[in-house]
Amino acid sequence: MIGISIAEENEWINTKKYYCISETKEYPYGEYFYYKINDKNVIFYRCNVRKTSSSAAAQYMIDHFNLNKIIVVGTCAGIDTNYKQYDIVIPSLAVQTDCTVRETEPLIKTKFNVEIDLSKLNIEYNTGTIATQDKPVVMWNDYTILKDNNITVCDTEAASIAFVCKKNKVDVLIIKGISDFPTNENKSTKETSHEEQYKIYISNIPIIMNKIYDYYLNKVI
Repeated sequence: MIGISIAEENEWINTKKYYCISETKEYPYGEYFYYKINDKNVIFYRCNVRKTSSSAAAQYMIDHFNLNKIIVVGTCAGIDTNYKQYDIVIPSLAVQTDCTVRETEPLIKTKFNVEIDLSKLNIEYNTGTIATQDKPVVMWNDYTILKDNNITVCDTEAASIAFVCKKNKVDVLIIKGISDFPTNENKSTKETSHEEQYKIYISNIPIIMNKIYDYYLNKVI
């Protein structure tokens, strides 16, 4: 069975609305429901945000529902300015960028990297590297560090889920839409910059989730 992993609450609400789901089942990390896409049984589940919950949820779902593939869908922060807001990215590499001492080590440790095979995809898509870290990309300095390390997009769960999948020999695919780009807080205040970015992020969730479900998810299942 294929698992569809969704992290953020509003992403999950939009998912249930899109598929007209009124009732769900519960498990230790959130909710889930069954669906059928292209005559294949899938299970949509909310993994919750950040690395710990999303990783634990992935392992639970693999163990209890015999998943052979997990597709991570949702929003992300844009890093590479060759891309723009609302672009959908299917990364070929997932990395964790909060596993090092930045002052003395490289930002990316290869032992935490997961290469994702996209050779079987029969659609046009944007690709690149997705970074995952527990701290969202809000402050400008965090953004420039990622940009200087050739990161395409960043979120708080995808690479950790991919890492769990790799250890369990389960296929993984990540489909993320850019909801926002960080802005330089020096032009206002840190609090104002964060608030404005958050408002943009929340307002763009339905646009991105619908875009993923309208086209991309059906094409990769």
